[in-house]
Amino acid sequence: MGPEIADLARTAGTTVVALMAGQAWETARDGVVALWQRFQPARAEAVGGELEATRDDLRLARQSGDADTEAELTAEWQARVRRLLLAQPEVADELRRILAELSPQLPEQRPSVDVRLRAEVSGSGRVYQAGRDQHITER
Repeated sequence: MGPEIADLARTAGTTVVALMAGQAWETARDGVVALWQRFQPARAEAVGGELEATRDDLRLARQSGDADTEAELTAEWQARVRRLLLAQPEVADELRRILAELSPQLPEQRPSVDVRLRAEVSGSGRVYQAGRDQHITER
């Protein structure tokens, strides 16, 4: 499997799960089901049911603050899409088209930043480090 297929599957799985809790859910669901209908029609109805079940699980996870379940659901959909792409590589162009239509509807996400802090102190020195705001009151 080429890295392009893996990247496309990751993007698709992440996009589908991200849109499950928003207003664009029906459009995302219809696009995914139509994709399966076109390339694996015998599985399309089951995929629709799996999408609905995943949406229910996602809502419960978000209500309880369970980020692990949300990550697992995303990984499951990434794997499903990857298997579809491996079985039928011609799906890729249609999937890219669907993702292009859905991407403007994605919730705005703040970019992730990798922050690494390192300090060395000797003697009676002090170090104050923070990844964001820091307020120090010494008495």
